Amino acid sequence: MDARFRANGNLNGKHEEVVMLRWALGFFIVALIAAVLGFSGVALAAAGIAKILFYIFLVLFLVSLVSHLLRRT
Repeated sequence: MDARFRANGNLNGKHEEVVMLRWALGFFIVALIAAVLGFSGVALAAAGIAKILFYIFLVLFLVSLVSHLLRRT
């Protein structure tokens, strides 16, 4: 685990969200490169995976946000 997350006292939730976002961005970049090169099948598959990972990240972010707001009150 990265030292920044240990120093701030954050547990696996935020670190996993960052990793998930990096994977989604990675698949998005692969989809863009494949689209430029004309490999439409690869571009569609990578874009589909990026979309799924993005929505998973979004749900994890919202759950983390709500749980943080509930803990503060």
